[in-house]
Amino acid sequence: MKVTEHIKNANGNAQFSFEILPPLKGQHIQSIFDNIDPLMEFNPPFIDVTYHREEYTFKDAGNGLLKKQIVKKRPGTVGICAAIQNKYGVDAIPHILCGGFTKEDTENFLIDLDFLGIDNVMALRGDAVKTETYFKPEKEGHAYANELVNQISELNNGVYLDDQLQNCSETDFCIGVGAYPEKHMEAPSLDSDIHFLKKKIKSGAEYIVTQMFFDNDKYFKFVDKCRSEGITVPIIPGLKPIATRKQLNLIPHRFHVDLPEDLIIEIVKCKDNSQVRQVGIEWCINQSKELQKAGIPVLHYYSMGKSDNIKAIAEALF
Repeated sequence: MKVTEHIKNANGNAQFSFEILPPLKGQHIQSIFDNIDPLMEFNPPFIDVTYHREEYTFKDAGNGLLKKQIVKKRPGTVGICAAIQNKYGVDAIPHILCGGFTKEDTENFLIDLDFLGIDNVMALRGDAVKTETYFKPEKEGHAYANELVNQISELNNGVYLDDQLQNCSETDFCIGVGAYPEKHMEAPSLDSDIHFLKKKIKSGAEYIVTQMFFDNDKYFKFVDKCRSEGITVPIIPGLKPIATRKQLNLIPHRFHVDLPEDLIIEIVKCKDNSQVRQVGIEWCINQSKELQKAGIPVLHYYSMGKSDNIKAIAEALF
């Protein structure tokens, strides 16, 4: 079922969803199931599975030179989605990126998903590889997420890259995209960022999931601004409980989001990470309750591969 259909069927009641990371290469898929199992009692209508693009490492070639090597540390997004739908009977949503994909790669990826009965995709540009400062598309790939959304929409209309194909079947993907209540780090302004978000919607995106935020006012103002610009699709808030003191610096640095001063003060008071974890849970519960009262259709949680704190939050809300 499509995400948009899940939202309609909820009849105004907030639904619980979450995002997981594929396990590191060499680990078993059971590690994924172990984190999903405790959350299934809260009846998530869908589960997102991230896609992690390649990284470059340099290894000693044995002759005094270094050899550049491509490594995928977290493969398996498509297989995990198929396994989730088979095991749990809920919709799994794979992330698909511009980075690391040619248009041909993208088309084949989407064909595999269609054959597996996966009805939803999250279309993202993706980040630059760690060895590069700025994002660089593949030679025959997409530079921007709206281009990726457009290709998926074209496939939904039966338009494939090879225009010599005849009697092509149409796919039926529900397309989600990302958005940034505090603007994307590369955008010169929030207005500019929303301008490009509108391009993704016009290209065929049907719902939005936001980057994490810790101040609901920023989400509400962002939604109001989107609505004033004619964006009418559902805007699902992305939430993450802080779990360690280190994240006070890590989250602003890596995700370019601000932390409220009240939250910072409470975390600084903590004697250890177990106390930080509890502060993070309580803050996220309060955020979630306010969003529920506002009639938000889905609350989406970034689990980062661990479910214990997400379960504590869900127990208080769903």
